[in-house]
Amino acid sequence: MSSISIKSSEEIEKMRIAGRLASEVLDHVQPFVTPGITTGELDKICHDYMVDVQKTIPAPLNYAPPGHKPYPRSICTSVNHQVCHGVPGDKKLKSGDIVNLDITVIKDGYHGDTSRMFFVGEVAPHAKRLAEITYECMWLGIAAVKPGGFLGDVGQVIQKYAESKGCSVVREFCGHGIGLNFHEDPQVLHYGKAGTGVKLEPGMTFTIEPMINAGKRDIRQLGDGWTIVTKDHSLSAQWEHTILVTESGYEVLTVSAGSPPIPTIIG
Repeated sequence: MSSISIKSSEEIEKMRIAGRLASEVLDHVQPFVTPGITTGELDKICHDYMVDVQKTIPAPLNYAPPGHKPYPRSICTSVNHQVCHGVPGDKKLKSGDIVNLDITVIKDGYHGDTSRMFFVGEVAPHAKRLAEITYECMWLGIAAVKPGGFLGDVGQVIQKYAESKGCSVVREFCGHGIGLNFHEDPQVLHYGKAGTGVKLEPGMTFTIEPMINAGKRDIRQLGDGWTIVTKDHSLSAQWEHTILVTESGYEVLTVSAGSPPIPTIIG
């Protein structure tokens, strides 16, 4: 517990600002996610908006965790069977694709981290349903956050719901604490057992970002050293919000005018 940062009211206000700005990047790029655009072009649209309009820093650009070469772009674009950390490039999106855009900005030293699924043109019902299930998984996890609860409560409810829908949960990647640093303690697993893990306290901030596969949970890394794909080539989806533990429950920090509504599954 000693390594988990409890944010002050001043820090929380900065986290709210960073979170809203990250979400507003997704609002801005949404109209451009159309057949024929490249993921590299989407990256430039987001980068220019962050740097020139928001005056924020794109956190992924040149980010280099241990054992990795620096990430070369400002956002992550994960298409179809790409699970996470897809590197933008010359690939053109086509009608029927689903794509996750993952945005992290730094404002006044604090990070806001969020991602959404986008549908390109006409998307098949099974692909839409996977994105919906994943969105519901994220929100069920968020709704499990409360002071005195446990991170295992979050993981258990996500895993149970995903598997009840015939999907699988990626286990090699997880949510994370966030604040002055891009990645802090604790790790937020999207599977597990209720009543286990870190006990939640007001002032904790972390991401909940389940990666849900239509097929098996097994993954592999591509040769670029970053992009993760499903081993069986099945579709994968992900959504992400940054969450604050409050005195009475939770607050979602990565919201903006264009944020999708809370799913009806959340009472």
